[in-house]
Amino acid sequence: MSYAKLSLYLLITFFIAPHLLATEKLAEGKTKIVQRYEPDSSLAIFQAKNDITAGDGAKHDVITGKAELATATTCNVFRLLDACDIPIAFKKQLDATSFLGSYCDMILYEVVVRREAHGSYLKRNPTLRKGHVFPHLVVEFFLKTSDCVWKGHAIPKDDPFMQLKDGKAYLYLPDVPVEQQKPFMVLDDFPLIDRPEIFDQMSEIACRTFLILEKAWQTVGGRLVDFKVEFGFDTHGNLLLADVIDNDSWRVIHQGSYIDKQVYRDGGALDKVSALYRAVAELTSNFAIPDQQIILWSGSEKDDTQSFAKVFECFSKCGCSLVRVVKSAHKQPIHCYMTVQELVQKNPNSVIIAFIGASNAAGPLLSANTCVPVISVPADWRNCHEDVWSSLRLPSNSTAMTILNPENALLAALQILAMRNPALYAKLRYEQEKRLINIVAL
Repeated sequence: MSYAKLSLYLLITFFIAPHLLATEKLAEGKTKIVQRYEPDSSLAIFQAKNDITAGDGAKHDVITGKAELATATTCNVFRLLDACDIPIAFKKQLDATSFLGSYCDMILYEVVVRREAHGSYLKRNPTLRKGHVFPHLVVEFFLKTSDCVWKGHAIPKDDPFMQLKDGKAYLYLPDVPVEQQKPFMVLDDFPLIDRPEIFDQMSEIACRTFLILEKAWQTVGGRLVDFKVEFGFDTHGNLLLADVIDNDSWRVIHQGSYIDKQVYRDGGALDKVSALYRAVAELTSNFAIPDQQIILWSGSEKDDTQSFAKVFECFSKCGCSLVRVVKSAHKQPIHCYMTVQELVQKNPNSVIIAFIGASNAAGPLLSANTCVPVISVPADWRNCHEDVWSSLRLPSNSTAMTILNPENALLAALQILAMRNPALYAKLRYEQEKRLINIVAL
């Protein structure tokens, strides 16, 4: 191949129209088409359609422009998840209606994660009120079927609710209380029966993904209450979050109302549905990990700050940096004042930890001269209990908090920053969820 032809090929392949290299249709669903990516068989092109459906396809319409909006939303979501180290199939957006992703052998389950009780969950649990909050995320599996058939056997409804027990899969109608029905089918052979650990991995990835998007929606004024995701194995056998995550995939409440596909399910006018999909595409364009910092302030190079650094290690990829400052508030008060002003001016998305020994005045001084949160940690309180009072007895308009344990002080700082940071929030909340329980009032 000549240099000119090679240059033209590369130009078309990577810059002009990668979708032109898609020839073979690999699959087509209700809302998208999957095509083979000719330069690399491990990849595929996902092309969105303008179709919108509900009720297992019983309701079907075409909304002009929906493909662009769905692609924008799903790419906004996947770029955030990629930044948060979630294993996803997404590679890059190609054009207004398509993106490039790993070709996956899809697993025939829908994984649903719920923070609140909505939709079919209320039908299976009619004693709960709509919007009941689950402190511990609820994860459910539904078997993906089509045309009410599973391996040649007729079933009463597609995508049945599934429970795994004793190595068997029990299938239930998804819109009837489980206690009021017997499983209509019990499967001894079902996808991944020989790999039960994959169910745990899918649950973990789905929960981490939900937590990231839960916080991302909170930062733009929305409330993610549930979503469904799908998984697949790429050509190397890696488990990936695959398919798409768009406005058909979740329920989101914004300003007291649904702004997702639920409006279409409930009979909303198509122009209203289109407007909401456009609003969601615009809102999700703001999904991002902010640039944040924790300023670890000590009075002397001799202060041992290793305990802070050790805890911080597992959060270092969450958009937050740990900045070390060594200055004595007693010996260098002007330098302290100027340094904190400069640091906070450069990045106001900060929390200060004042790790100070004798006469620990730095915390109160810093908090009185900046609007970012300040946490005082008396470094030597175990040897000299009186040091604590310098941090606790503060003058007016000085708001420094005091935490004795350095690790807890760092976690407190991270929790403050997590209020605007999806990556930090997901990491902290996932560990919390392990000890939380769901309670239903009788």
